[in-house]
Amino acid sequence: MNFNGRSILFVALGCGLIVVPTLGVQAQQATDPSLQARPASDQDQGPDPLKRERSDEEKFKAQKEVRQELKGAYKTWLDQDVAYIITDEERKAFKNLGNDEEREAFIEQFWLRRNPNPDSSDNEFREEHYRRIQYANDHFAAGKPGWKTDRGHIYIAFGPPDSTESHPSGGSYQRPIDEGGGETSTFPFEVWHYRYLEGIGDNIDIEFVDTCQCGDYHFTIDRSEKDALAKVPGAGLTQWEEMGMAKKADRFKGGFENLGAGPMASQNQSKEFDRIELAAKLFAPPPIKFHDLESAMSEHKLLSGPVFPFDVRTDFVKVTSSTVLVPVTVQIRNRDITFVTKDGVAKGVVNILGKVTTLTHKTVQTFEDTVEVEQPAELLQKSLDRKSIYWKAVPLLPGLYRLDIAIKDVNNPDHIGVYGRSLEVPSYHDEKLGTSSLILADQIYPVSSHDIGQGSCVIGNIHVCPRVTQNPATPVSYKRDQDLNFWMQVYNLGINDQTKSNEAKVTYQIIDTKTNTVVFEKEQDSKDFGEHSDQLTVEKTLPMAGLQPGRYKVTIKINDEISKQEIAQSAPFVVE
Repeated sequence: MNFNGRSILFVALGCGLIVVPTLGVQAQQATDPSLQARPASDQDQGPDPLKRERSDEEKFKAQKEVRQELKGAYKTWLDQDVAYIITDEERKAFKNLGNDEEREAFIEQFWLRRNPNPDSSDNEFREEHYRRIQYANDHFAAGKPGWKTDRGHIYIAFGPPDSTESHPSGGSYQRPIDEGGGETSTFPFEVWHYRYLEGIGDNIDIEFVDTCQCGDYHFTIDRSEKDALAKVPGAGLTQWEEMGMAKKADRFKGGFENLGAGPMASQNQSKEFDRIELAAKLFAPPPIKFHDLESAMSEHKLLSGPVFPFDVRTDFVKVTSSTVLVPVTVQIRNRDITFVTKDGVAKGVVNILGKVTTLTHKTVQTFEDTVEVEQPAELLQKSLDRKSIYWKAVPLLPGLYRLDIAIKDVNNPDHIGVYGRSLEVPSYHDEKLGTSSLILADQIYPVSSHDIGQGSCVIGNIHVCPRVTQNPATPVSYKRDQDLNFWMQVYNLGINDQTKSNEAKVTYQIIDTKTNTVVFEKEQDSKDFGEHSDQLTVEKTLPMAGLQPGRYKVTIKINDEISKQEIAQSAPFVVE
């Protein structure tokens, strides 16, 4: 390779640019003793980060990263199931737990602290709480689940009111004197009256107003909010405004209520802060009544002995995204019960014990009860062909469990029966269309307001007692002179953002399974069942007289036109 003079010069200059700074550093080291004394590694690197002590902030961050994130069923339990009854201290403690085992223990203790009867295996507080959530979802939904509404909040926290003043269509309203008197027109509103609320006071009135007229009643401390003519000049005047003793414009000069001047105006102003205090107490978590309880529920051993036959059916009804109500129906034939006759009355007594356990044999629910069957002695023989029903609704988280049930004939202690099966509780995801079990029942009818959620075979405000067979694969049977009753709930319907209503088609069919032909079909709009709700209940009674003896199935299909999802449930039955 040939180089000319200029090439050699550029190469030399390039080498000089590289070499000269290096020589400069070496010269500086030679003249600076401090640099000569330091090791080469210390000159090239700073302090070792692994040996440096971490700050408190860094330690806390590391601990937080190790802690498992709160998610899934536990997050839903905290944010939905117990949102209105958990205290701030409990919420903070639950969020600081590090693993699912600790959370399971916390949830168990949470309910135990609230159990009104520590000696009982049943937790009445928990069962009542989930009943209230179910009722709120059934009755107060308005473009969102009922438990999220203000009426749902108050109902879950305090239960049903002692009385209700309801104006579902609004319209003409004669104001009471403490609201200024005079006549006006209102939005839909309700006033709930409680005679007594512990920790709050006596004769509590709680007002809800539906200003959007979309079914979403919100809590208010401003009694004038329901006045639809409040901002219409010259309309809906109070008593003093009609008499020329006050002007309507004077209502809007500040204050929490814009009731207007009237005979009791000064008293209303003095009570405004009382209404704010009432609101604060209403929406605060209720106090825990029971603290000194055992750390775990007592265990029971299942009975064993000669066979006492009985049938069991389990169904699933959504309460929240993370909690499912599991109605357990036990059916016993009267012929298998030992009756003892005394004073002209034949009486049979059966003890029932049930237990739900996890796959790791941890008991999560137990129930015990006694079923008594009484008949006049002269009618005993005729009643032996009848069946007796025991029904228990158990709230569970989604997952796989084992259900064990044992029964004992009290009048014949050696006569016992045992049942044990796996129990897979489904999950209901908010974004996915879902249904409860499809129940074929003997009777379906609404219960009175005093019996809502109470007693045997009551789901919400409906009495629905399932027909039970020896196993789930065996179809239930009906006589031709009987009615076919079926019940099912649908969850997570789409809601139109503009109309705040659902838009779905509900189709129910009766199909002859031998020929696979549809012998009955009817379609309804979901609005017929409750237009403002993301949940609806399908209940229907059909006579069997038009069906020939044979095997059939009833199918309910849901086509949600908003979410573009479809779902169907079927149940077989036999006509004799």
